[in-house]
Amino acid sequence: MAVKLRLRRMGSKQKPSYRIVAADSRAPRDGRFIEIVGYYDPTTSPAEVKVDAEKALKWLSVGAQPSDTVRSILSKEGIMTRYHESKLVK
Repeated sequence: MAVKLRLRRMGSKQKPSYRIVAADSRAPRDGRFIEIVGYYDPTTSPAEVKVDAEKALKWLSVGAQPSDTVRSILSKEGIMTRYHESKLVK
């Protein structure tokens, strides 16, 4: 099973908010997921982001591939640098 970290759309029409989830790559965008890793609300100014770093690092370490948008969010939160540093230590 190929796992991806990606955004799952929540909210109503014209007011999107997203959950960052670990999901099977074959599942629909808003379909089944394995675990919630965080959330992203682009409607606030500045955009509100909350990511559970331990869950994100766990999924990255077992091979989950982040989508482009999630990779950008994780980079801004400093999680991708922690992940790359942990890979170099091993």
